[in-house]
Order: sequence, then structure tokens, then C-alpha cells
Amino acid sequence: MQRYTYEHNCIEIVASGQGGIVSVNPDAWGSIADILKMRHSPNRSPPHLATAATMHHTPAPSPAARPDRLALIAAARRAVLHEGDSAQGNHLAPWIERSWRRCLASGQRPSQPLSLDVTVPPSLRHTVETHHELREAARPAMDALGRTIASTRYFAILTNARGVVVDVNGPIDRDDRRAQLITRIGADLSEATLGTTAIGAVLIEQQPVWLHRGEHFFEANGDYSCAGAPLFGPNGQCVGMLDVTGIEAAERPELRHLVTQSARSIENALTLRCPHKLLVRLNWPGHSVGTETDGLLCLDADGWITGVNSAARQMVPPLTAGPGPLHASDLFAMPFEHLFDASHATSGNSLEAPLWSGLRLQAQPLRAGSLASASAPVRERVPLKDMELALIRKAVTDAKGNVQQAAKALGISRATVYRKLGQR
Repeated sequence: MQRYTYEHNCIEIVASGQGGIVSVNPDAWGSIADILKMRHSPNRSPPHLATAATMHHTPAPSPAARPDRLALIAAARRAVLHEGDSAQGNHLAPWIERSWRRCLASGQRPSQPLSLDVTVPPSLRHTVETHHELREAARPAMDALGRTIASTRYFAILTNARGVVVDVNGPIDRDDRRAQLITRIGADLSEATLGTTAIGAVLIEQQPVWLHRGEHFFEANGDYSCAGAPLFGPNGQCVGMLDVTGIEAAERPELRHLVTQSARSIENALTLRCPHKLLVRLNWPGHSVGTETDGLLCLDADGWITGVNSAARQMVPPLTAGPGPLHASDLFAMPFEHLFDASHATSGNSLEAPLWSGLRLQAQPLRAGSLASASAPVRERVPLKDMELALIRKAVTDAKGNVQQAAKALGISRATVYRKLGQR
């Protein structure tokens, strides 16, 4: 019998020596259905006790990829967008219908042509400079995401809280105008501009989403499939979103799981950039501390909270109370000095910390600068001039040396590209 653990203990599979699956942890069943697309017999055992005899190795289309999927979407479009009816019974996610209705209420029509708003050259520098911190914090996760989707027809887009593109990664076909338009730094991809997309919906609904082809509001966007997840900063405010988009690509609803996990990594990196003297990693007793699923709590030398991630807010509700300052003693039913004392103990030491709610959390206090607290290291700040130059070089490389095409993708003149490349 062999046990396999994936995605930081989120998914656990136990397999027999012959490769048959013996059991799967119940919480992961939905993710596995998306990721592995396993085929089950009609009389299979419940998810918590599936046996090798009742599970097959032959992959089969997921429900989202059934032949009638596009027909169901078309029926929902007729009902909501053309007949003013409800999409009930057409298997349309409620948030999609809400987005469609917002678009209709704003005066948009599905058949109207699109016009993307892209920043002019002086604003391009401002966009890069303003979002330098977000871009730098997101870079490791964006690079990893780009490698993960490299063999697909999907690419990654990072936007700010208004839906403006601040970075991209992955296999972008610069010869395809549909890809070129939405991957230009400074392009406005908000719901007000592009209607229903993962980007616009995530920033309004503030939840992970997946949508395919005709689930986009505008008919002109019917070739796209996309997944997205929101990004929350250390103060709890939405700072942007992470999107993965494909053009005429196979439907991959499992990308919602991937993009959500990547967004979590970016949030953690942003939190670790907060000034702090002590980093406290939090998890429930019985769960491992030191993974991407940890709550992160940054404290200054006096115990005041300087930043937290989304996981910590879910574990400790007082952290969502508001913008006012909070102290560690507002959360833990013990002297906050105990956390600092524990940080001087053996590296990796943790304690059970009581909360005022009566619950207890496993806490691992780590001094700033310690090896364990630097699991997502702060990168050296890159000068803006160098970042600009890197963007231009990447655009030229993506355009296979075609400077005119690179300039068009960046929204600047060819002369500007040559001038920037000539600077040292």
C-alpha cells in the first residue's frame, strides 16, 4: 500500500501496489474530479471508501466537457440575454447570470463590437511603477504558473484591482490579435470594458471562477476560456486578480484550482513583505505548519499586527473587524510575549495558542530574517528603468525579433523601442 500526498496535504490518495486507488480523503474529492477526471462505475463506493475494483483508469470527459455543454450555454444566453428570462435549469453559475444582468443594465449588448482601452506610453511607465510591489511579489508564482501551463494553449494575466493588466506569463501567441489585445501592459480588462470575463467577475464577486466560451457576455469573446481568483493584500483589501486564459482551447475547469492556489502564493509573498519583527505561522492542531495553507501573522516589536494573509483571517475572525490597529493580545488569550519567547527556542518549534473564542491554534513564531521565515524571500528591488527594459526585451523576444510588432504589443512607438534598447 502506498500513500501519496499532493498540493500541500490538500489531496491525499492511497493506492495499492498494483496501482489501484484504495481511498481518497473526502475534502479533496471535488478537486480530484477536476484534476484527474477519474471515471467511476455507476455502482462505485462512496468517495471516502472507493476501491480499486470500482474505479477505472481510463479517463473520461468531465461533466463540464459533455457534448451538450455549449448547447446549454447557448440556451442560457437565449433565456437571459434575448428573452429576459431566468437561466434556471440551464446549469449556469449564478455569478455568471448576475454579471450578464449587470452588463445589460449598463447598456451593453452582446453583439456590440469591443474597444479595449490601453494606456498611452507615458502611462505605461506609471502602471509599471505603481504596481512594482505587486509584480515583484507575484513573479515567483507567475513563473511557476507559466511553466505549469507551458504545454497548453493557456497563459496567465495579472491585473490590479481595476482590471488593468500589470504582468503576463506563459505561452502567448503574439501573432494572434485576440491574445495580443488582452496581454498588453495597461490594457483595461474590467467588466465595464470587456463584459463578463473571469477578470471582471472576480473583481466584483471576489471569488474564484471558471467560465467557457459563450459564458462570456460579448459574442466577440466567445473564443476565450478562463479561470480567475482574487488577490487580497496584507490589509484585507483586494489588490488585483490572477487569470488564466485560453483561446479556442479545450475546457479545463481544473485551472480554477490551480489559479486559486497560485493566488494564495502571491498573497503570502505580499504578506511576508510587510515590515515585521516576528512572523507567526498558524494552523489548526493536527495539521502541518510550514506550508502554503498556513495563516501568516506579522507582528512588530511591540506585538502590533502589521499584516496578515487570507488564511489567517479565516482562522481568526477578529482580523476582519476593520482597518483599525490590532494587537496580538486582541487575538490570543495569553501574553503576546510568549510568542517572542518561543521564537528563541529550537527552530521549527511551535506551541498551541489559545484564542479568546475558546479555540486553540498551532502557532510557530519565527524571528524576522530567520531561515524558516524566509520561505518566500523578498527579492532585491529592481530599478524601474531595468524593469522597463526587461519588459521591452521580453516583448521583442515574444515577437521573434519583430520590433514593429513588439512596439504595437507594448503600445509605444518603434522609435521608443530602439531608443530604450540602445540605453545602457
